[in-house]
Amino acid sequence: MNLLSLAATFFLVFDPFGNVAVFHSLLSKLPEHRRRPVLVREMLIALGVMVLFLLLGRHLLSFLGLHPATLSISGGIILFLIALGMLFPARSLLHEEEDEEPFIVPMAVPMFAGPSAIALLLLTTSKHPDDLPAIALALGLAWLASSVILLLSPTLMRFLGKKGTRALERLMGLLLILIAVQMFLNGMAQYQSTLLS
Repeated sequence: MNLLSLAATFFLVFDPFGNVAVFHSLLSKLPEHRRRPVLVREMLIALGVMVLFLLLGRHLLSFLGLHPATLSISGGIILFLIALGMLFPARSLLHEEEDEEPFIVPMAVPMFAGPSAIALLLLTTSKHPDDLPAIALALGLAWLASSVILLLSPTLMRFLGKKGTRALERLMGLLLILIAVQMFLNGMAQYQSTLLS
């Protein structure tokens, strides 16, 4: 298992550049002194959710009777759909006129610790059950890098502008499509090998 490659995949799935504008929009409704504490809290909640799936993922898979091939195929499809959304964004349902402070939803879950991140975690832990510390390290590195980008979102929004952040998000979407297709093909190959054995 390549640690840096896994960390980069997690980073792409977290899509911090794509979330910059949405997070900035949600936090702009709060008093300025509350924005950073709320963002840090939401990022820590997202990390906690993912660590929970990291530790309990294998048990959940065995309880549900799911095979790694099934997870790889479905994870590839989910990642592909997420990547398509990054390339061709639709109007988000998250832009509601609310003055309430966001708590868990939508920032921590599903915008950061979403279905694609959880599917990737479950797939990785099922493939490498003895490498949980390395997976946790890769997850932590990607989470830290994404958190720094989101904490710097006001500066990034001023520097890159909306067009710049959209361009970065589309680039990340293209890379994520490649990873999703490879994950799907790996799952199909694994499924065919189980049929032949």
